[in-house]
Amino acid sequence: MTFARSQQGLSILGWLVALAVVAFFASTGFKILPHYLDYMSMEKIITSVETDQAAQVRTVGEFYSHVDRGMQVNSIRDLNLRDVMQVKVENNEFRVHLKYEKREPLIENLDLVVNFDKEFRVRMP
Repeated sequence: MTFARSQQGLSILGWLVALAVVAFFASTGFKILPHYLDYMSMEKIITSVETDQAAQVRTVGEFYSHVDRGMQVNSIRDLNLRDVMQVKVENNEFRVHLKYEKREPLIENLDLVVNFDKEFRVRMP
């Protein structure tokens, strides 16, 4: 005769609950991860203006063109550059404010929301 004390491990129901929790967090992660990867690509594109000697970015229009080309290379198509980024020139530096929000539907009327807001000071090459 076996007693409850000698039994170990999860039951089938316990495994299903654990699997459901893991699946929920994995689904959430897979929905958020592309937005963070796009944001990290945007950061790299913006800061590359300083080190890319071939681009010779000197004006705000050239800065927008450089970032737009980088977005095309990295397949970032769901952002309108003029809406999410403001660029000013001060003291031989570009002051860039990148600010936007992305929403991903999760369940019914619940959304996952990520806000990106960062200011950059990029020296002219």
